[in-house]
This record gives sequence, C-alpha cells and structure tokens, in this order.
Amino acid sequence: MSKKKMSGSYRENLLKRNDDAKMVRKIAAIIIISLLLIFIVGSISAYFYIKSALQPVDPDSDKDVDIEIPLGSSTSDIAATLEENNIIKDGTVFRIYTKMNNVTEFQAGEYTFSPSMEIDEIIDALQKGKVMEAPLYKITIPEGKSMDEIAEIYANKLPFSKKDFLNKVNDRGYIETLIDTYPDILTNDILSPEIRTPLEGYLFAATYKFYKEKPSVEAVVNRMLEKTVNVVTPYLDEISAQDLSVHEALTMASIVENEASSDKQRKKIAGLFYNRLEEGIALQTDPTVLYALGKHKDKVSHEDLEVESPYNTYHVNSLPVGPISNFAESSLKATINPEESDYLYFLHDDEGNIHFSKTNKEHNKLKEKYID
Repeated sequence: MSKKKMSGSYRENLLKRNDDAKMVRKIAAIIIISLLLIFIVGSISAYFYIKSALQPVDPDSDKDVDIEIPLGSSTSDIAATLEENNIIKDGTVFRIYTKMNNVTEFQAGEYTFSPSMEIDEIIDALQKGKVMEAPLYKITIPEGKSMDEIAEIYANKLPFSKKDFLNKVNDRGYIETLIDTYPDILTNDILSPEIRTPLEGYLFAATYKFYKEKPSVEAVVNRMLEKTVNVVTPYLDEISAQDLSVHEALTMASIVENEASSDKQRKKIAGLFYNRLEEGIALQTDPTVLYALGKHKDKVSHEDLEVESPYNTYHVNSLPVGPISNFAESSLKATINPEESDYLYFLHDDEGNIHFSKTNKEHNKLKEKYID
C-alpha cells in the first residue's frame, strides 16, 4: 500500500475520531446541563412544597379535632396521626422540621387541635402536654379597616402595644423579608417612599385564632398574610387579564370596599371607577381624602379636598399610590369583574342608597334632590 493511501486513511480516521470526540463532549454537556436543570427545578419545587407543608392546613377553620397521643408514641407515630386527622399537611416534613429544631420529647395525652394552627403551636402544645380545648385569643378584624385601626384592635386583645405593631409593620428590613416570603402578593410596589404603611390593605379581614399565650407581632402578620394569599391567589389570572398588578387590584378593592355596602353596589362602583380612569377623569372618592388626612370625619369639606397627597383622588388623576384599608373578598371580585355601564358619577343619600348618573348634569340634579 502506498504512503499516500495510508496518509489519507490516517487523516480520515483522525477526523472521524475528532468528530466522535466532539459528539461525546456534546452529549456529555447535554446530560450534565439536563441533570443540573433537573436538580435546580427539583430543589425549587422541594423548597416551595416544604414551605407550603409548614403552613396551617386551613387558616380559617373553626373546626376542633380531638386526638389521642398514646404513651410511647414516636415522632413518626405522632406525625402520622396528625396528618391522618388533617392537622398537618405532611408527616414527613413534620418529622424533618422537629429534628432540625432539636425537638425530641412529646407528651402523651388527649388533645384538641385545629387545622388553623401553626406548626409551632402544635409542637409547643405536644411538648407541654397542653390540651388546647379552645384558642386563647379569637380576634375579628372587620373589612374596611386601616393599619392603624388593625393595630389598635390587636393591642386591645394581645400582649403587645399598638406602637409595637406599627413599628414592626413599618420596618423596611422586615417588609423586605416578607416580600421574599410572599412573592405572589407582595412586591417592591409597597416599598415606594410615598406609601404611608407598606402592608396597608394586605392584612385580610377575617377572624383569627391564636393558641399561644404571647403571640408575636410577626406571628399575627404571618397569619393574616397567609389568609390574603389564600384569598387572592385564585384570582391572580383574572387580575392579570384586567391588566392590573396585584397592588393595583388591592388598591381598587380597598376603595370599592369603602364606597359600597352590597355586592351589587360594589360591581357598579368598580365599573364606574374604571370608566373614569379610561376617560381621564379623577376618581374623586372621599374615603381617599380621609385616608390622606389621616383622620375620620363625618363630612369632607371643600378645604379637605385640596390636601396634597398621593392618596387623595381629587389631587391625583389615577389610582392612589396604594390601598387605604383592607377589603372583603366581594370587593376584590367586583374589582376584577366590574359591571359594565356608562356611569361616571354617583352619590350616597342619607339612607345609604347610591344613585348613579352618566353626566355631570344628571349628577347635579341628584345632588339637589338628595343632598343640597
């Protein structure tokens, strides 16, 4: 065989080996990247699953469940019993959590638990052998309450002061940790320097039960934010479809809450507010003026309407910078499913009725009839 033929054959083999090596490296790179992606996705999924598993099964449950923990029960036995009775979401996560927190000894006995209890409350009861027949505190936060009012309600019932509560919910570092913890509802929108209180409107109106003797402000806020997450999450797609951010939706819901008392009124008013925004007309709603003033008044004066504030919708030609209070779920529903109409004006009469009109002329006639 000639040297020329051998040389050609050698080059062909060399090129083939190089191609094979490139292919092997490419396949190896694909496999490594795929494994990394699987690991990353798996880790993220595991994080959110564990985070969810550590939350109360049902924060709003009023149900009491009697459970017996026999003598000699292991942590695994207790975890299985709690999961079977729907007191915790996942027995395995419960076992891991107790092990990581060096919790080893539980007391046998008969207990009354609730699906609304936090995992730390359950662990605390099991360690102390405390039979929890009823919550130590049961506190109702009504709709349409501002952060200041919420702080006062809790301060009258729980062992911390109004000042303690307000200091915590206005602490920027604390708020930033909450944004990381509840990213579906909390965004950097609430950190705007124009916002009076970052969590205004985000602490949902509901009845809350607490089983610890001295619940912390953080525990109270977490319980309320978990409720907000549970209420708002099912509407996230509809909020997005309305081309609204969560912050804008909650802001509108808070205004609707303060202007209406029935579901029908709320849907009409929400639709009217959208009409005004589309027409470039200021919302001119008195509850935003009162929030801007920072005090309650039976009647808003013409002088009050002039207050310069990003919350005063006589002053700004848009939604206010943030919510002015918490709200009922029906107000959120009205915000994302408003009633379509041509109305641009409304007013309240002395009997609580709301009268709607399409033109300023009609509105002035209604004012003469019901107000002037």
